[in-house]
Amino acid sequence: MSSERSIIDKGSWDGSISSREFYIAACAFSEQWQKFNPAFPQWSWCRCPKLLGVPSSGVDGYLCVDGVIPPPGSTVEDNHEYGDGIIKETGCLEEDDIIDSAALVQPQRCERCCYDFHIVYSLSYRVPVLYFRAYWSDGQPLALQELEKNIPESTRQELTVHKWTFITQEEHPYLNQPWFTLHPCGTSEWMKLLFTRDTSTLALGGVAVHRYMVSWFSFIAKVFGLKLPFGMFGSSDSHTQPSS
Repeated sequence: MSSERSIIDKGSWDGSISSREFYIAACAFSEQWQKFNPAFPQWSWCRCPKLLGVPSSGVDGYLCVDGVIPPPGSTVEDNHEYGDGIIKETGCLEEDDIIDSAALVQPQRCERCCYDFHIVYSLSYRVPVLYFRAYWSDGQPLALQELEKNIPESTRQELTVHKWTFITQEEHPYLNQPWFTLHPCGTSEWMKLLFTRDTSTLALGGVAVHRYMVSWFSFIAKVFGLKLPFGMFGSSDSHTQPSS
């Protein structure tokens, strides 16, 4: 994996990225996640052989993380203890408190809803696509109706408004199993809008590829009530390959 930075000319950019740029962005995202969320489940790069009869996207795998436990509502930060992979609540935040941490919080219920996230490159849309599955602590998968009950109320409202939060169930392109996915039909549009308004885009003279996936996932994470720490949005001097 190359650790170089890549800048896209914003003048002709439509919000999409190439497979090579996807890999650069994936490595940067994984590195930033590990740096600022060391106590949480870590992303890894899952290598996959080329699928027979399927055009090559130029990417030999995808990013994946297992066992993510989102909060039942708003995110919470410093008033949690981390131990043995379990997050224990020790206090409450006021509504106006600023969150500066990715909050993967254990819901206050007997059963914990867990998520596995896979970020796959879409050859047709030329953007990242999130595939995910949800299951209880005993491994029992959630149906779509159960899933909708376990996401934040604000997200349930957005599912009926914004096409970038349109959840469907499709076959995982590498695992050949039914997974939930957030349809990518509007991804390039809102990514272009996001970076067009970003002051750093003007300073750099274009779109910084290594910031693409961090910015993308910050919006995707809202569907599950997650919030990325502010530090992940800063630039880093080098980007290394995700662990595999």
